[in-house]
Formats: sequence, C-alpha cells, structure tokens
Amino acid sequence: MSELTPAQRVAVARHPQRPNVTNYIEALFTDFFEQHGDRLSGEDGAVLGGIALYHGRPVTVIGTRKGRTVEENLRCNFGMPSPAGYRKALRLMKQAEKFRRPVITFIDTSGAYPGLEAEAQGQGEAIARNLYEMSSLTVPVVAVITGEGNSGGALALGVANRVLMLENAVYAILSPEGFASILWKDAQRHEEACGIMKLTAPDLLRLGVIDSVIPEPEGGAHVAPRAAMGAVDRAVRRHLAELLRENGTALAEGRYQKFRRMGAGIQKEDP
Repeated sequence: MSELTPAQRVAVARHPQRPNVTNYIEALFTDFFEQHGDRLSGEDGAVLGGIALYHGRPVTVIGTRKGRTVEENLRCNFGMPSPAGYRKALRLMKQAEKFRRPVITFIDTSGAYPGLEAEAQGQGEAIARNLYEMSSLTVPVVAVITGEGNSGGALALGVANRVLMLENAVYAILSPEGFASILWKDAQRHEEACGIMKLTAPDLLRLGVIDSVIPEPEGGAHVAPRAAMGAVDRAVRRHLAELLRENGTALAEGRYQKFRRMGAGIQKEDP
C-alpha cells in the first residue's frame, strides 16, 4: 500500500475525478434498469439504484451518488441523501429479498443530509430502519466504500456480509472537520483529527470493521480508473462467490454477529 498520511488519504478520497457509482455501474454491470422513488414521499438523486446483471447474474445495485459539475452536485445534493433516498434503497433491498437477488452497494458520501427538512421527514428513522432491515436480509450483501463513508449516512448502506474498501477511501463516524469542531472547537485542526480517527482502510482492516482492502493505482483511483474498477470487480466477484455458497439463514446470522462483534476486542484491551 502507498505510504500516505491519513490526511492525504482523505484528500484522495474526496478528489472530484474519483470514479463514482455511475462509473462503476457502467463498467461492471450490464442491462442496468434504474428505479426511482420511495413510494412514499418522492425521489432523491443522491441515491442511485436498480436491477442489473453482474457477470450474468441478476443483482440489485445501490449507491450514493455525487456529481462532477456544480449542476450535477445540486441535483444529487452533493451526495447527501434525504429520507426519501434511504427509503428508496430499502425498497430496492426488500425487492431483492423477494426475488432472491444479491445486493451490491457503493458508498461515497460525506453523510446524510442534516437539514431541518430532512429531520422533519424522519431522517433518523429512515437510517435506523435501514440498519434494522439490512441486518436480517437473507440474500448476500456486499458493500464497497469507494470514497468517503461518513456517519450513519454511510452505514445505512453498509450493513453487509462483506465490507470492502478501496485503499484510499475513508470510513468514519463523521468528517474530520466535524470531529475537530466537536473535540477542539476548531475545524482547522482537521488534519490532526485525521491522524487519531482511525479512518483509513489499513486501520479499519486491523480493527475488523472492514473485510478487505482493494488496492488502487499509484496516485489514486482517478489516475487510472479502468485499473481501479478492475480491482473492484475482482474483489466483489470473489466475495460474492463465497457468499453464494451460504444459505439465507446463515447469511443473516453471520451479518448480525459480524456487527455485534465489532469493538468487543477493543473494550477488553482498553477497559
């Protein structure tokens, strides 16, 4: 793995030209059929999802979506989903459960949208409902953290049997700027926060939060996107093949126990 500081990895994870969920769907899947709306309140462009073929197998693919331009970012709310986005994702996951399709998610978000309107529409409940429902799915779930994975906004698509993470992606309870603002009342200390948050892929692999680190080309996935997406494809295909050998009950129980175990060893070491 390249020797970058945590702050440098955050910068790479946020690079505007880094491959996004649209790029991954175009490169790795065929016959993608996008589905819209949560059947309750509306459509959220920050979550992209639908049905596709993955190496000939029907799957449900869902991801948080950021734009490339200002106009695209505005349409996608800068990758910060509203309750409608999470409910859309849940609708697609329940559909996948009904028709026995594996679920593959791509996570790249600074977090759920924190605005007053989102809170009034049930943001907290929508995220909690996804965590609850995902924990009991009896189909394989593979999550790939491709850029930023911050807060419950990321975890709402991340309760998976296998959580994979690109080498320069980051995954944390909140952004380094938010962490520094809370801990030191000074967002300017965000680089210092990066160093203590344990948000990099190597850190999280050691802690057992993720299951595998996907290597990136030197300089980041945006430097050689085809190579990066090829590495993602190989990792997803391998882990999915392993999960398809398990029955539904084992998949649900294994996923539940996986998340229940997180942090247990750390507590024993540091009472």
